[in-house]
Amino acid sequence: MKRTTLLALGLGFCLAVEAADPITLGLNYPRTGSYKEEGLSQMRGALLAVDEINARGGVLGRPLQLATRNSASRPEKAVANVDKLADEGAVMLFGGASSAVAIAAGKRAKERGLLYFGTLTYSNDTTGKDAHRYMFRECNNAWMSAQVLGQYLNKHLPNKRYFYITSDYTWGHTSESSLRQATGTQNSSAHPGIKTAFPGARLSDYREALTQVASSDAEVLVLVLFGEDLVRAMRIADELGLNKRMQVAVPNLTLSMVETAGPDIMRGVLGTEPWTWRVPELEGSVAGKQFVQNYDERYQTHPSSSAASAYSIVYQWADAATRARSLDSERIIAALEGHRYSLLKGEQEWRTFDHQNVQTVYAVKVKPREEVLKDRFKQDYFEIVHRLTGEQAAPSLAEWQAERRAGGQALALQ
Repeated sequence: MKRTTLLALGLGFCLAVEAADPITLGLNYPRTGSYKEEGLSQMRGALLAVDEINARGGVLGRPLQLATRNSASRPEKAVANVDKLADEGAVMLFGGASSAVAIAAGKRAKERGLLYFGTLTYSNDTTGKDAHRYMFRECNNAWMSAQVLGQYLNKHLPNKRYFYITSDYTWGHTSESSLRQATGTQNSSAHPGIKTAFPGARLSDYREALTQVASSDAEVLVLVLFGEDLVRAMRIADELGLNKRMQVAVPNLTLSMVETAGPDIMRGVLGTEPWTWRVPELEGSVAGKQFVQNYDERYQTHPSSSAASAYSIVYQWADAATRARSLDSERIIAALEGHRYSLLKGEQEWRTFDHQNVQTVYAVKVKPREEVLKDRFKQDYFEIVHRLTGEQAAPSLAEWQAERRAGGQALALQ
């Protein structure tokens, strides 16, 4: 009788320990700085995914929990966060609304034996010259954005004079170079450009750059800026009347950027998105429509591509761990490579040779204010004007290997 009681007590103790032993996922995101609105969206998307997965029994019989650190979009801070999250027991890391952050944090995660999933990291370098086995990118890259946006611009605004204003770091550099190539505007004398500091550009920097644009004969203004940097620049462009005088193009747009600047200022701006809350209906995605509904109800706002990316990453990691029956990074890599799936849109694939997520990308145009206001949250910002499948938009193996070769990197992920 005594032995039975001890066994029962022991079993109860084991169950209690197991129930109190969650799997920790580490979110390394910007809670402050120029990209903080995108960071908030990532946090919301990740929390929703964690709660949904836990309601279904967790992963491998254990609940998930989210540990977070503020990167402030600064690489050195993000790297320190990797160590803190790893020391707290995180089994995977994700986040980043800056490619410099994602690249630096991903390299440190590899040293700690942890996978890093990039959310908003559009630089070609993330899965190009700086790619490695422990980095997976959920969003599209700059090349893919440039292909879909460039095709639209070439068709509807052929042979125009361009002017580029670009954030001076890896995302800005590769986004500008990709769009110049896609639109045939590589000649910097005919199509000039100005670099602005990141992080830390001042309003006076944007005003000085946009004043030069105003005195030029440019017909297309390309703002390779993101988050609050784009918002500040667009307000000045509006003051100068540039958004009425010329076509403004922004390589990567998000819902929060348009909302913060306002639909009047952003009206007619062209850009790209890997996902909008209208996409699930457009592509007949049942899970995508449910995500939009759940997110709407929980947060009383529509989900952005930032939220969708973080949500998708949590689900994809959980699915890979379940299929691998393990939390081991190497086994999860094997489960992810070449894996095709549909979640919030049509089919997507984690490509084996570069760990780039291959998916449809969309060229979008900001709708007139009167159209935006018809929506329940007054957030129906984007008209999809062009699209390319992932296979059409993504760089080929040969192009990727050429990029790796030029960067002095191995022709296979290490």
